[in-house]
Amino acid sequence: MDKIIIYTDGACSGNQNENNKGGYGAVLIYKEHKKEIYGGEKNTTNNRMELKGCIEALKLLKRNDIPVEVYTDSAYLCNCMNQKWYEKWRKNGWKNSKKKPVENRDLWIELIKLVESFDSIKFIKVKGHSGIELNELADSLANKGIEELE
Repeated sequence: MDKIIIYTDGACSGNQNENNKGGYGAVLIYKEHKKEIYGGEKNTTNNRMELKGCIEALKLLKRNDIPVEVYTDSAYLCNCMNQKWYEKWRKNGWKNSKKKPVENRDLWIELIKLVESFDSIKFIKVKGHSGIELNELADSLANKGIEELE
């Protein structure tokens, strides 16, 4: 089957502290082509980096008619997309079930717009740090994003 495979990950050093550093990484595979990307930001969170990795990977795709599979160890990302939390958020004026503003709204809006532009996209949860080669590679790329901020 003709499809694009993406493994994406985010990381944050000092996640709960000010002046922390975060990174994202992704591996994109289509037929015999493989591309690795990464980047980093200061004063961020692990969840923001999980979303950013997915966004940056999807932005690189030139076609939206080829099925895409996104593999992530982020329950936050996977559950939102598969359970369509964002549909309720939109209806509720971007408030969550506790009537609080949805965290990372800016990135969710960007990601959802990208996701909705594809004919077929699946989000698949993988276990983190469990020896899945491409997930480990995405994790190391995310950490490289952090290292290059220093």
